Amino acid sequence: MIRLATVQFTPRLGEREANLDAIGKLLDPVEAEVVVLPELCTSGYFFVTREELAPLAEAPGGVACDFFQHLAEAKRAIIVAGMPEAADGRFYNSVFVFRPGVPEPLIYRKAHLFYKERFVFEPGDTAFPVIRDERLDISIGIMLCYDWRFPEVSRVLALDGAELIACPSNLVTDAWRKVMPARAIENKVYVAVANRCGAETRGEETLLFKGCSAVYDPYGEPVALAGADGDRVLLAEMDLRPCRDKRFNEFNDIFADRRPELYGAICRKR
Repeated sequence: MIRLATVQFTPRLGEREANLDAIGKLLDPVEAEVVVLPELCTSGYFFVTREELAPLAEAPGGVACDFFQHLAEAKRAIIVAGMPEAADGRFYNSVFVFRPGVPEPLIYRKAHLFYKERFVFEPGDTAFPVIRDERLDISIGIMLCYDWRFPEVSRVLALDGAELIACPSNLVTDAWRKVMPARAIENKVYVAVANRCGAETRGEETLLFKGCSAVYDPYGEPVALAGADGDRVLLAEMDLRPCRDKRFNEFNDIFADRRPELYGAICRKR
């Protein structure tokens, strides 16, 4: 069994140090082997210009990266955290994955930009990673918030061996609560949705983040749920054996039964 911590957190817009301090306090008493934090948890979300985002975006070796790497080492845990990334003069809405004993984080850049993100972030170019950790004997796939709308993403991750799909999020709709259990059951994997809560106002527009962070098991059942408001850590024990057996009776296997030759040119690539 592997212990998973899924963090619901309300960052302050533009206040990286305060956010890191709050995350540290939330996680201080937590004992888990995998920790999933929300999208843009170090910075807040609703940026309207690249200039205001620039001081908060960072590359490996930055303030937030050092914080999370030290946390991963201290807790002997895999830390999955959404942060703004700076690379070659561009900004990406990214997920950084930190592991004890691994000095460089893995980085996933958000492929599907939501709403006004396109005005400050570049579309991601990293494809969809699966991290294999031999120490914990787990494979973790990464997607980021709006990626959930595209079933191809979770399927690609599952076909590449993911047993847990970690989804840092800043969700402002409710439709995902119907779809995320399907992403779990159709791929027979765990899905961890670490959503933020609270609101951010810029000018006359307010975004309300829906909270309700959740962990779904390989049968689509919720094993941990948060309310719409309030910072908290959801703890769940993961038994990965069902994720490794895609059969659901003696004759049917959800991956072996696929017919990609009938799905069209795009699907045949997978």
